[in-house]
Amino acid sequence: MRTGKKRNIQIFNPCEALRIDKAAVESLFYFLDETAPYQIPDGELSLAFLQEEAHCKLHADFLNDPTPTDVITFPGDPDEDLAGEICVSIDMAKRYAETEAVDFSKELTLYLVHGWLHLVGFDDLNEKDRHAMKKEEQVCMSSLETNRHIPVFKYETND
Repeated sequence: MRTGKKRNIQIFNPCEALRIDKAAVESLFYFLDETAPYQIPDGELSLAFLQEEAHCKLHADFLNDPTPTDVITFPGDPDEDLAGEICVSIDMAKRYAETEAVDFSKELTLYLVHGWLHLVGFDDLNEKDRHAMKKEEQVCMSSLETNRHIPVFKYETND
């Protein structure tokens, strides 16, 4: 997408507890589109920030697996001008951030990067592919962090 034209990014966030800086999330993907050595297909990119129940239902409905997962990525349709959809589990990111003492914003950004890499063509079905994907995740995350493109996400619950 290195045409100078920024892709349309749709953000779906039904979770009232999750605060998203939409401009920062868009900037993350514009940065990847402009600087990464590979690209996702042209077209609109859809992002869904889902709580665990909805994310597990999606996982069950489309992948026949009701267990929790961090990211589900759907390829786009070039004929419909769709680059793809990245669905992330905000509850899984929150749990992992708390148990592993990592920053929630960075963990959720990692999930977005993971989904973006799937759209690029990376896979994680076997050990060799998982290793290559992890390496690319680290490269992308380092670049995003160095260039200050990690969005701030706040997940505020009343418990």
